[in-house]
Amino acid sequence: MTDQAPHGGSRVLTAARAVSFAEATSFLLLLIATGIKYGADHPQGVKILGPIHGTLFLAYCALIGYLAFAGRWSRRRTVLALIASVLPVAPFFVERHWLRGDAGASGGATTPTGPGHRPVSQPTARRS
Repeated sequence: MTDQAPHGGSRVLTAARAVSFAEATSFLLLLIATGIKYGADHPQGVKILGPIHGTLFLAYCALIGYLAFAGRWSRRRTVLALIASVLPVAPFFVERHWLRGDAGASGGATTPTGPGHRPVSQPTARRS
């Protein structure tokens, strides 16, 4: 395997985004399946979704750990991203705000970047 960028390369970041989204979605589906299991006495959904969600949960935690180490995330950001794994919709937030673009590579910066974003202190035109 060849060396990747300091934060693990775009493949790891893309995988983390996909796993984060899938983990949050599987958690919500598992909650619905649990309601059906106890409300309508149909445990099949939990039997199917339980192992899927468990695998995605472990993959999410491993990828967050890798990105936190390789990207030198702050301890606070790492802990919050890991806590997000046990809250039903929090991995959607992690994917949206911390795993997009350069946000996954920066340690604690969560400010948006892109063509339409300009920091308040940055002048509109360069002076020569």
